[in-house]
Amino acid sequence: MSALWLLFPLLGIVAGVLAGLLGVGGGLVLVAALAWLLPLMGIPTEAAMHAALASSLASIVMTAAASARAHSRRGSVLWPTVAWMVPGLLLGGWLGSATAVRLDDDVLRYIVAGYCLLAAAQLQYGRSRLRTGDAGDTPVPRGVPMTVAGGGIGALSAVVGIGGGSMTVPLLVWHGVTPVRAVGTSSACGVAIGLASALGYALHAPAGALPDHAVGYVYLPAAIGVAFASVLAAPLGTRLAHRLHGDMLKRIFALFLVAVAVSLLVAGWF
Repeated sequence: MSALWLLFPLLGIVAGVLAGLLGVGGGLVLVAALAWLLPLMGIPTEAAMHAALASSLASIVMTAAASARAHSRRGSVLWPTVAWMVPGLLLGGWLGSATAVRLDDDVLRYIVAGYCLLAAAQLQYGRSRLRTGDAGDTPVPRGVPMTVAGGGIGALSAVVGIGGGSMTVPLLVWHGVTPVRAVGTSSACGVAIGLASALGYALHAPAGALPDHAVGYVYLPAAIGVAFASVLAAPLGTRLAHRLHGDMLKRIFALFLVAVAVSLLVAGWF
């Protein structure tokens, strides 16, 4: 069993590079891979999706914190926006995880697969409202609407096991925030989502939901192994992103998300 745990850091490297490469998507990759791996490690099949979601969200806390710290040093985190969104993100993440633990494993699998397909369509066909001009005059979205939006983002993120970047970044860019600051701000928001959601999966889980080495639905070897490796690997993805053509990356990753969706559905048939 301990030898199989070495797969988690390897998975963290892949997820970290992907997250650094595009700013979104690492969580979806983690969920799909963990849904396949965890049953091989003694996790009951009927709890595999719950454990995959919970462990992915727990690992995102450290990854998002490291990313937010790096972006903050470059002045790319809009902290007033984060402050307005955090109450909604925390409440949404908590309620979303409370809802998810009551859903059947197959239902969760279909929801995550459907979200992968929607994210792929957005990458392939969506258009961003890219803003030009001096980054210094970037608007700072504030107010109750941002808190409400945070609630929805937190809830959906908890159900599909992600840090919310695929929703937060487009929202901020639509408000006129420059893309680099949207990504930085989204990273800070991901910390709140991961904390509230992982805590919800840990505390809302039925007693004895998983075997040893788990807190509720959070499988600690997966969460810790993925987290440390992804933190180290994310800068590599960031460097690659500056060298590769953005449109080509989006097309490749859109296809990759379709493959992730298919893999989740296939895993449910076995």
